[in-house]
Amino acid sequence: MPSYQAPLRDLRFVMNEMLGYPAHYARLPGGDEASPETVDAILEEGARFAREVLLPLNRSGDEEGCRLEGGEVKAPKGFREAYQQYVEGGWPSLAADPAQGGQGLPHSLAMVLSEMICATNLAWGMYPGLSHGAADALRHHGTEEQKATYLTKLVEGVWTGSMCLTEPHCGTDLGLIKTRAVPADDGGYDISGTKIFISAGDHDLAENIVHLVLAKLPDAPEGSKGISLFVVPKYLPDADGGPGEHNGVACGSLEHKMGIHGNATCVMNFDAARGYLVGAPNKGLACMFTMMNAARLGVGIQGLGLTEASFQNSLAYARDRLQMRALSGPQSPEKPADPIIVHPDVRRMLLTQKAFAEGGRMLVLYTAQILDVVEHGEANAERERAETLLGLLTPIVKAFLTEVGFEATNEGVQVFGGHGFIREWGMEQLVRDARITRLYEGTTGIQALDLLGRKVLMSQGETLKLFTKEIHQFCKAEADNPALKVFVEPLAKLNAEWGELTLGVGMKAMQDREEVGAASVDYLMYSGYVTLAYLFARAVKQASQSLEGDETAFYQAKIDTARFYFQRLLPRTRAHAAMVQAGAGSLMAISSEDFGCGFEL
Repeated sequence: MPSYQAPLRDLRFVMNEMLGYPAHYARLPGGDEASPETVDAILEEGARFAREVLLPLNRSGDEEGCRLEGGEVKAPKGFREAYQQYVEGGWPSLAADPAQGGQGLPHSLAMVLSEMICATNLAWGMYPGLSHGAADALRHHGTEEQKATYLTKLVEGVWTGSMCLTEPHCGTDLGLIKTRAVPADDGGYDISGTKIFISAGDHDLAENIVHLVLAKLPDAPEGSKGISLFVVPKYLPDADGGPGEHNGVACGSLEHKMGIHGNATCVMNFDAARGYLVGAPNKGLACMFTMMNAARLGVGIQGLGLTEASFQNSLAYARDRLQMRALSGPQSPEKPADPIIVHPDVRRMLLTQKAFAEGGRMLVLYTAQILDVVEHGEANAERERAETLLGLLTPIVKAFLTEVGFEATNEGVQVFGGHGFIREWGMEQLVRDARITRLYEGTTGIQALDLLGRKVLMSQGETLKLFTKEIHQFCKAEADNPALKVFVEPLAKLNAEWGELTLGVGMKAMQDREEVGAASVDYLMYSGYVTLAYLFARAVKQASQSLEGDETAFYQAKIDTARFYFQRLLPRTRAHAAMVQAGAGSLMAISSEDFGCGFEL
C-alpha cells in the first residue's frame, strides 16, 4: 500500500514565508481566528486524519467499488465511518459562514486540507467535496427559505450535495439538455429527466443528498439561455427539517469506470421529482457556475494531491530499489548494486514530479489567497481585482495541474518499472484516478477556450495584463538581485512573449474564429508554465534569504528544484509557443469525410 506524509514543511514555507499568510489572515474580517497556532493545529490534525483514516481505505475502496442494491448505492466498507469522523471533527464547516453553522475560517485553509484528502483517497474526498460547491451555490443564489432548509445541513455535513448537469446526449453543450421542470400547485416544480456521470449522486454516507439540477421550464428559450437551476433533495424535508418522504429521484445504474472506483458515479433518473427554483428563471447556468468554479479549483487540487502522492512513493522506492551501478562508479560499494536514485533519468522523473508538486502547491495557495480576498476583502477595488485574477487563474489551476498531474503519476509508474504496473504497489491506481481529472468539470480543451476566448480575448487582454503587470513589477524589482538573475531574465522574456502571443492570436481570430480553438490548449499550457516560473522565482527569492541556519538543506533544495524547473521544464514553452503561432490551417485542412484516408466506417 502506498504511504503518505503531508508535506507540512513545504506548506508552511509557501503559506508563512513566501505568501505571508499570517499577515494575510490578520487583514481579513474575523481573521484573528486563523492565528498561526490555530492554523498549525488544523494542518497537523488534517494530516493525521488523511494518513490514518483515509489512506488505509484507498486501495480497498478501489478494489471493492460501490454497489447498487435495492435501488440504493452502498459505498465501500469503511467509507461511511470515515465520513462520520470527518463530520464529528467539524471539517465540513471549516470555512463556512457562522450564520449557517460554519466556523468562519478562510477558504484557503479548507483548500489546504483538500490537498491532503486528494493525496490519500481521491474517491472518498469527492463525496464531501461536492457538498462545498452545492453550499456555495445556495449561499449566493438561494432564497432565505432554501438556505434555512438546506444550507445549514450541508455546512454541518449531515447532508451532502451533488451537481447534475450532463445528459446522455449532451456533455459540455448544456443548451441541449432535455430535463424538464413543470410548475406545480405549491410553488415547486416537477423535475423529469435523466442525468449521467453524476459523482456522489447516491450513497449511504449521509442521511440526505441535495441535488442541484439543471432543467428547462415549459416556455424556456432555446439553448443555454433557457436553463434554470433547481434544488432537488433525495428525501423531501419533513416538518422538523429532517429527511422525510422519498422524492422521485433514484440511481438507475452505476458507471463502470477506469478509476475512482470508490466514488459512486451514477445515472440519475428524475421522475416528477419535486424541486425548487434557485435564482431567477432561465438564469440557471450563471447560478451553477458558482458551483462549477468551486469544483474546477477542487479538481486542480486533485491533480496536485495525486502528484504529491506519486512523488513521495516514487522517491521512497528509488532510494530503496537496487539496480546497476552509477555510470560514474559505485555509489554504494557495500551493496550489490546502487539505488536507482543515482541514475540521471530516474532523477529526471523524480524532479519532474517534485517540481510539479511544489509548483502546483504554490499555484493553489496563491490562488486560494486571492479567493479569500474575493470572499472577504473589505475594499470594492481590492475585491474586483481579486475576482478578475481568480477568473484568469481558475482554468489554469484546473487544466494545467491535472495535465501535469497525469504526467507525474505516469512518471511514478515508470520509476517503479515493472512493479509500477502491478496493482499491489498502488501506483497504477494513481494513474487511473488521475485520468478523470482532465475530463470532468470541463475538459482541458473547454478550460483552454474559457481562458483564451472568454477571460483574455473578450477583455481585450486587460485581464491578462493585470497578472503580467504583477510579474513585470517583480522582475523589475529583482533585476539586480544576483541570486535571482538566472530566473528573472528568462521569466521577463516569457512574460513579454505571453502578451505578444495573445495579440497574435487575437489578430488572427478577427479573420477566422477557429484560430482561438486551434491555439487554446497550447496557450493554456504555455500560461501554466510561465505562471509556475513566476512562483518559483518568488520561492527562490525567499529561500535565498534563509540559507543561513539549521534548515539550509531545505532552502537549497528549493532553489535547486527551481533551477531544474527553469532548465528542464520551462523550455516546453518554446514548443507551445510555436504551436500557438502555427495557426488553424493544418488542423482544418482535411475535410471530416477524408479523415479516414483508406478505411471506411
